[in-house]
Amino acid sequence: MRFRFVEEHRSSFPTGRLRQVMNVNRRGLRAFRSRPASRRQRTNMVVLARIKEQSRLSLGSYGRPRVTEELKEVGVDVGHRRVGRLMRDNGIVVERTRKFKATTDSDHTFNIAPNLLDRDFYALEPNQKWAGDISYIWTREGGCIWP
Repeated sequence: MRFRFVEEHRSSFPTGRLRQVMNVNRRGLRAFRSRPASRRQRTNMVVLARIKEQSRLSLGSYGRPRVTEELKEVGVDVGHRRVGRLMRDNGIVVERTRKFKATTDSDHTFNIAPNLLDRDFYALEPNQKWAGDISYIWTREGGCIWP
């Protein structure tokens, strides 16, 4: 983890200073740079490619549990925690869609009140001009009363 930190920040700070602060020697850093990816890292890259593919096929609507099930159906034996970690670390998020709910009905047959103020809200004294707009009032029964 220290070697990775030094590698990620070497463009911003001098490498010698980073090695000193992180207590990393030159030989260890050189070995880290030339070390091949571990078996776990290689399998993570393969699983991540499959996760990205499943996310693309589902148009970004599948989360961790469904992606895990899809991967198991394809033949990739992977746990849901690993899938969740890989998705989180690589910024793969679920795009949730909500059902549209109309809150106003502009096509009603109710009387429309005249605009007496005509956007002149200045009053010489308090309680001379009042304005309000109520589209609906929710009741305990769950419905709403339209004025």
